[in-house]
Amino acid sequence: MKILSFKPGHDGSSVYVSDEFLKFSHEAEKDSASRFSPLDVTSIIDSFEFSRAQPDAIAISGWDEIRGGARRKIGSGYLGLEAPEIRQVEIFGRHIKLISSSHERSHILCSYALSPFPQGVPCYALVWEGHIGRFYEIDDAMNISLLCDVMWGPGIRYAFAYGLMDPSFDLSPGAIRLSDAGKLMALAAYEDELSPTQEEQYLVSALLSNPEKIPKFSKSDFRAFSQFNCGVTSTTGKRFSRLISDAILQRFITRISPCITRKSPLLISGGCGLNCEWNSSLSATGLFSDVFVPPCANDSGSAIGTAADAQFVLTGSAKLNWSVYSGQPFVVDEIEYRDFVCTKATPADIAKYLHDGAILGWARGNAEIGPRALGNRSILASPFSKQTLLRLNQLKRRESFRPIAPVCSAEEVGEHFSPAKSSPYMLFFHQVLNPHLQAITHVDGSARVQTVTYEQNAALHSVLSEFRKLCGVGVLCNTSLNFNGTDFINRGSDLANYAREVHLDGFVIEDRLYMRKNSPAEILGETS
Repeated sequence: MKILSFKPGHDGSSVYVSDEFLKFSHEAEKDSASRFSPLDVTSIIDSFEFSRAQPDAIAISGWDEIRGGARRKIGSGYLGLEAPEIRQVEIFGRHIKLISSSHERSHILCSYALSPFPQGVPCYALVWEGHIGRFYEIDDAMNISLLCDVMWGPGIRYAFAYGLMDPSFDLSPGAIRLSDAGKLMALAAYEDELSPTQEEQYLVSALLSNPEKIPKFSKSDFRAFSQFNCGVTSTTGKRFSRLISDAILQRFITRISPCITRKSPLLISGGCGLNCEWNSSLSATGLFSDVFVPPCANDSGSAIGTAADAQFVLTGSAKLNWSVYSGQPFVVDEIEYRDFVCTKATPADIAKYLHDGAILGWARGNAEIGPRALGNRSILASPFSKQTLLRLNQLKRRESFRPIAPVCSAEEVGEHFSPAKSSPYMLFFHQVLNPHLQAITHVDGSARVQTVTYEQNAALHSVLSEFRKLCGVGVLCNTSLNFNGTDFINRGSDLANYAREVHLDGFVIEDRLYMRKNSPAEILGETS
């Protein structure tokens, strides 16, 4: 069974599934497009080309949009747990099934299809994102039941808290910036658990009020609060970041706990599933036998979920065989070499450059699915110096309070981090045990760890192994390879331009290493 699936709206993507294998998941924002981009004509045509064979069905992930001042459904719309709609259509003279299910189901099915749990194992599911905040049960026959509405608009409430404190935020009532949630997660780490002042408690209550409605906050309504335009890095801003983060999490734990009648796995999806602290806290409750979060928990996974839903209704199977490296292949186009020395890329040479202080771009194979750089579209650096953290944030043009994540060989995760658990998708927090890992240790002693085995990513694991030979530690800084405001770089010419623009010391494309000619002499190995 071959299914070509599309996700309309922001975070647009196209997905091809063949006989229960995820062949590709191409996100419109990848290849240096603007973050959260919708599908465009070129992306859709590319998906036809990469599909290789005609699909048996086309799937449309449900969505809503505003047209003529009224909300209009795309496909099966945003909400609903009903089974997918199927109808026969004629495209280019060929009859084909057109299938759609809701955006809500797309999140649930994405986490279910990609999870390690066999079909038939009962699970709980949590969808929390910009609009939805709901808790479900999935039985052994794949029936999905809503257990409770926790809160509408958790992601909107969370992101608005950042905008409220940020003097540069001036969007219209009801609007948020999708990029603010990750920044608030970083800020929350600057404060421990707090007792709120009367004003802070009142503001938290105001932002979490009317949980049965999607909020449409107007920033001007909050002028009387000291948090209004206080500056996100101020003491007031850091305190409120901690308080609102804890309050939202506690609201969810309090509401879902009475609904849990057995210890089953939890599937987490929706954009709030990218919050590592919340994921770790839900796991630590002990309410669930296991917790799984897909690397594409946000809307980048919706086309996958709808493809799995279509496959389920057509074949009875809701599971997919998949790799996190199912994104676009890297485009090796013409590169202007004048600023670089090109040699064969060996793990030993790359490790030596990194050990000597180089910061390198790294592009190999297919891109990752989801928003996290997991070792195929990365910037790599040594993990030991706070100066490296500062330089990485500067070259990425990011706020200085934001942390840099580590990648660690899975075999030695327990030497450097606690808990000693694998974390292949960088979706849980660990505490840093090794005091020398200054570049990847956040202010609260945490790190958003990615663990990697040789089987998962042989090239990156080999570099980690060679780096360990040099310094005794198989850990590197790993941050996303992208221009500011865009998603992953996916072609050689863009990577070369990026290296020049931000002064990377070099970059790797597949098996070729390009070192900048005017890098410091000690990095180029020219010292006596």
